[in-house]
Parts: sequence; structure tokens; C-alpha cells
Amino acid sequence: MKKRTFLLAGASAAAAPWLAGCTTTAGGSSDPAARRKAIDSDTDRALGDLYRQAAGSRELVSRARGVLVFPSLISAGFIVGGGTGEGTLREGGRSTGYYRMTTVSVGWLAGARSAAVIYLFNTADALQKFKASSGWQVGADASVAVLNVGATARVDTESAQQPITAFVLTNVGLMASAALDGSRITKLDI
Repeated sequence: MKKRTFLLAGASAAAAPWLAGCTTTAGGSSDPAARRKAIDSDTDRALGDLYRQAAGSRELVSRARGVLVFPSLISAGFIVGGGTGEGTLREGGRSTGYYRMTTVSVGWLAGARSAAVIYLFNTADALQKFKASSGWQVGADASVAVLNVGATARVDTESAQQPITAFVLTNVGLMASAALDGSRITKLDI
């Protein structure tokens, strides 16, 4: 067994008790239409938070070919942890697909947190590669530049020139240099 596979399996098993009770949709509905509606509502809220916190973010989102929003990525663990959340891909302002994101982390951590993760596909090629994948992994299938906000509360436009960029928002604001590598994104059938 490869070392990476072993670590991922161990991390997933260790994080399972904390993540078992987490849902990202209102009421955990099994009705697909209700799930889509809840995800879309949470996505609107997350985008509104981003626009309020980072000047220039609305323009970047509107220029992107596709925007993948995970409004509530719940992470938990103790030394070994993981996270999960559901989100939507928007193209031209409308939802075109629903996805699940899972993460695994190993290192010094304890507790739980929630964050919104917003990916911007800035080129048609980057968006097409994502949509054609059966399980897209950050760092393996594509590099993602996490966008920072400068002292003027404006988005750093130099890093915004990459094919795929991302924002990570916590309850206290935008996170700089968040690690997204290893996050796996798969399409939901809802």
C-alpha cells in the first residue's frame, strides 16, 4: 500500500466520527430539489459575504468562466482530520451542477471549523477540464492560486491572472495562504 493511500485512509477513518453529524444543507433533505435549493441559497449568501469583504471580488467573479462555490466546508479532527461540504458550479450566473468537496489533513490541529471555498475558473480550458473529470483533485489535476486581499482590502490582481483561483472565507474573514491541495471534488447526482 502506498504511503499516501495509507495516510488518506487513516485520516478519513479518524475524522469520520466528527464529520458524521455534519450536513451543509438545511434539514439534510433527501428531496433533490430541496437540496439544490438549499445549496443555491447558501451559495448566494457566501458570494454576498465575499463581495462585502473583498473589494474587486465581484468583478473577478463576473469575469470568470465558471464559479464553484462550497458555502460551508466543515472540517474537524484531532491531529488527523478531514472535511466535507456540498456546493454548486455556476456558469453565467446560473447553477449548472452540484458537487461534494472532501479534504484530508495531517498535522497539528484540534477542533472543528467551517469555511466557504470559492473557486474561479478564469479560462474556458480550465473549466472544461474540471467538468470533464470524474473526480477532480486540487494540486494533482490543477494548481489553484489562493487570492489574498491587500492592505487596501482589494483583491491582489496579480494572483488573479492564474487559470484557477480561489477565495477561502471563515467566520472572521478571508484566509490568506490556505492550503487546498489534496481537496477532492466529485459531482453529486441531485
